[in-house]
Amino acid sequence: MNWVLLILAGCFEIFGVAMMNKLNKDRNLVSLLLLIVGFGASFLLLSIAMKTLPMGTAYAVWTGIGASGGAILGMVLYGEPRDRLRILFITMILGAAVGLKLVS
Repeated sequence: MNWVLLILAGCFEIFGVAMMNKLNKDRNLVSLLLLIVGFGASFLLLSIAMKTLPMGTAYAVWTGIGASGGAILGMVLYGEPRDRLRILFITMILGAAVGLKLVS
């Protein structure tokens, strides 16, 4: 169950990053509130998951999901480069997160 919470925390991290980009473009209260909700939910779920998961593993997986998701979101929605090396390194980050799950 805590792995599910950790994955959800990573998803909210991605949402928070997307709202950060939206806030930079729109500069309105709704974008700010969504950013706060996204990152707040992310930190809350991360802290709950860390009650039973090792801190280093939980943090590494959470940041891996957030960083990879943010990069993928940038490529899909904002036209950022999609070159093979970038995709390779994103895949490596996600593979490392899965590896940490397997050894924990």
